[in-house]
Amino acid sequence: MVKMFFFTAAVAAMALGTGNSALAAGDAKAGETVFKKCAVCHDTKAGKHKIGPSLAGVTGTKAGSAKGYRFSPATMKSGITWTDENLDKYLENPRKLISGNRMAFAGLRSKKERDDVIAFLKTLK
Repeated sequence: MVKMFFFTAAVAAMALGTGNSALAAGDAKAGETVFKKCAVCHDTKAGKHKIGPSLAGVTGTKAGSAKGYRFSPATMKSGITWTDENLDKYLENPRKLISGNRMAFAGLRSKKERDDVIAFLKTLK
């Protein structure tokens, strides 16, 4: 009886954990809509830069590494890799994560919007 209780508790904990991580992952479709705020300055096509660099394939890359775009010295020296965590921090407050960067955008205050945009960025090749 005790073994069955622990087994049931373990299965329930795994199910809850899976549900929570799915929520934290963001919704790429919703992120595409939120990205419209970013599209004024950023393109989603590889190598197509606007005021800001193309964001195609940005996840997992080093900050300041997009070919053909002139980044600020602060971004180039940051040493940051665009992980989910760093993208979240940057999207919340770009100037706080990389002081002296050129991005004029104030940031996305909503955690859900940031999660959704990150999920969308992951779909870009």
